Amino acid sequence: MSQESLLNELNDRSREVFRRVVESYLETGEPVGSRTLTRALSERVSAATVRNVMQDLEFLGLLDSPHVSAGRLPSQLGLRLFVDGMMEVDKVDPGDRATIDQTLGNDDPETGVLLDRVSTALSSITRGASLILMPKHEAPIKHIEFVSLGPDRALVVLVFADGHVENRIFTPPPGQTPSSMREAGNFLNAMAEGKTLAELRTHLVRQIAARRQELDVMAAELVQSGIALWGAETADPRLIVRGRSHLLDSEADDLDRVRVLFDDLERKRDIAEFLELAEDGEGVRIFIGSENKLFSLSGSALVVSPYMNADRKIVGAVGVIGPTRLNYGRIVPIVDYTAQLVGRVLSGRKG
Repeated sequence: MSQESLLNELNDRSREVFRRVVESYLETGEPVGSRTLTRALSERVSAATVRNVMQDLEFLGLLDSPHVSAGRLPSQLGLRLFVDGMMEVDKVDPGDRATIDQTLGNDDPETGVLLDRVSTALSSITRGASLILMPKHEAPIKHIEFVSLGPDRALVVLVFADGHVENRIFTPPPGQTPSSMREAGNFLNAMAEGKTLAELRTHLVRQIAARRQELDVMAAELVQSGIALWGAETADPRLIVRGRSHLLDSEADDLDRVRVLFDDLERKRDIAEFLELAEDGEGVRIFIGSENKLFSLSGSALVVSPYMNADRKIVGAVGVIGPTRLNYGRIVPIVDYTAQLVGRVLSGRKG
């Protein structure tokens, strides 16, 4: 059943009961009972009537009952319906806005230092863990070289035209030899000059298809692996994570799930997926529970927004991760404002 159909199934009383359950859960994290709701509703009805409404909402999949005698909690479907169709989004509090703005300071720090400040402030404001994906280096590539470090580790060295050098460790396909690595490097260098890494990746996909017979099979696999896993060191230096202690505070009753989340944050092999979550268009996206493909095992919620450079190209993302009972109405505009601010600052725009 679509969200619109579900909303149409709800009369005024059902909507109010559902909204009160969700809002209470987002505030306290606790199940809500019929007697508590009876005192809060705008119309005077019995607890038995409220109980019947809650049972109907549970039948529709919008509420869950964690225990037989307990109250109700919103289900993942219920939270999604509330966020998409009933949530009221606040304006950014002036104090929160000032805190974020102050991270810019009067100096001109390097990008990593600046975004670290922003991430720390965002975590402090939202009481969740903040995540910021820094933009990739976009200068044209001058030279690429693969170096074997062992049977299951290899180094790729990127030299950019502006003198910037990056070293990244990745896991090569099985059976690589120094010869196949040299061949892969030569293949890439023949087409890399003058192209950014993103442009090379696009060009490479076409070239591998057109010239596969000219490449040794292992070299082709290495080329694909080296491009696909660029920056795949255990902790991607492009990802800034701050405020993980807030998750321990908010999920103190479920430490195992928090540990899983920490493992995801520390060991995610392809953190570029974080950016993909935000690439379907401008604005904030919300992922609840298993909808969040990066952190689905921990049952967390992620609020994420892309930021763009001066050419309106998505180059990074800003997010807040926390329990599913995040204050979405407050956090969504904060993440949106932060992403827009980061985009303006990094692209040199004013105001």
